[in-house]
Amino acid sequence: MKNPFTKKRGNVKDDVLSGLTVALALVPEAIAFAFVAGVPPLTGMYAAFIVCLITSLFGGRPGMISAAAGSLAVVMVALVYEGNQRGGDGVGLEYLLATVVLMGVIQLIIGGLKLSRFIRLVPHPVMMGFVNGLAVVIFLAQINMFKERSGAVVGDWLQGSAMVTMVGLVLLTMAIIWLLPKLTKAIPSSLIAILVVTGIVMAGVNTQTVGDLSSVAGGFPMPHLPNIPFTWDTLVFIFPYALILAAVGLIESLMTVQLVDELTETRGSGNRESVVLGIANVVAGFFKGMGGCALIGQTLINIRSGGRGRTSGFVAAIALILFILVGAPFIDRIPMAALTGVMFIVVISTFEWATFATVGKAPKSDIMVILIVTGVTVAFDLAIAVLVGVIVSALVFAWKSSKHINLKKTKDEPDERIYVLDGLLYFGSVREFSERFDPSNDPQNVVIDFRDSRVCDLSGLEALNALAERYRKISKTLHLRHLSTDCQAMLKQAGTLVDIEVMDDDPHYSVARI
Repeated sequence: MKNPFTKKRGNVKDDVLSGLTVALALVPEAIAFAFVAGVPPLTGMYAAFIVCLITSLFGGRPGMISAAAGSLAVVMVALVYEGNQRGGDGVGLEYLLATVVLMGVIQLIIGGLKLSRFIRLVPHPVMMGFVNGLAVVIFLAQINMFKERSGAVVGDWLQGSAMVTMVGLVLLTMAIIWLLPKLTKAIPSSLIAILVVTGIVMAGVNTQTVGDLSSVAGGFPMPHLPNIPFTWDTLVFIFPYALILAAVGLIESLMTVQLVDELTETRGSGNRESVVLGIANVVAGFFKGMGGCALIGQTLINIRSGGRGRTSGFVAAIALILFILVGAPFIDRIPMAALTGVMFIVVISTFEWATFATVGKAPKSDIMVILIVTGVTVAFDLAIAVLVGVIVSALVFAWKSSKHINLKKTKDEPDERIYVLDGLLYFGSVREFSERFDPSNDPQNVVIDFRDSRVCDLSGLEALNALAERYRKISKTLHLRHLSTDCQAMLKQAGTLVDIEVMDDDPHYSVARI
């Protein structure tokens, strides 16, 4: 089946229309993410505008949408809370802005050092666990919306008619978002859902709105130096959060780059995207924005709507700032129930439901990695979860590959025996390798052919050295054939650590004799 996204060139009309669509869809999410983080909604709107504008103009991937993100918000909430504990209400936001600046600096360094390519080392099961954990965390954050709220302060559960109204409006929002695309896709279903539910509330239904918690009315974002003490203690406090946020933002952004590459059969620049994202977050932090990263959902909306060039992101950013400048009176009247319904749909669409289909079909080790990453994401944060997932996946690979090393005889004569080695010789397989040889029962000359194998590390070299010593003690000789060029380079680098000499008189293959 032909990919509908593939090799479709954008035009100005498609980019403008898709940009407007994206902007309309970004508004409720930016506000909702701000509430998740425990900061005013205007902070989310400023971040959406600044990050979207800078990345669309200078980013490495045209057509990709970046803005305030839920994955970052769930990390920020702890930072804001601790910041308020340190300095009082409102100070948490100041610490957040400083952290966003530092996050951007870290991303700039990572992109400048061209380290973004290491995202390729993240296995698919880790990605699935990452996405599932993110969905669960966003879901749990929305539970507080069913409690009494005053800004970021959460009270007891809603009671009686207030709870019934909240649940009913949330379900109505979700139903409209779910069902409307089956009739028409001309207008974003999330926008229609918000309009309908807002109209119902304006008609006389009593429920909490965005304006009840904090208004998004504001002017053009102005420079702002975070009002915190610039001390070593402050750096110690915000640096771990900045590092986590930088990692989470880059992981989600580079995952989105990979996704767009696959959909459009083009290639973006991960390093450039990292640098530009870092610049965007530095600017956002100095202009009262909560920072952001690439958004998979909004990027898909943009691509599906025909957005291919930088114009779509630029139009979305301009539309967002216009909403702030002139559209605040309407946004303030949006019910919190509508935003909660939008976020529940985000959760449903984010969760990798295919995970359940892999049970019983995928290797048990992959299922284990998915569950571990999901659990760590919920219990701690996304960056730690991905790190744990990569480590566990590496250990699983090392364990499996250590068992897949084989020897077969291709020549067995009284004076010479040739073994062909199949498998990787590295720290995980050296024991299995050593146990395959019996020097006392081998002939005078033994040859190990490495045409189907590679020596990967110093542990492998040391295993060869130890094996040669076993043969030497009983006056027998071990030869190594077909060593790869990188192995020979490794031998040269090892120097006197291993007693292996590569013979120069063989024109067809390299022979090492110990």
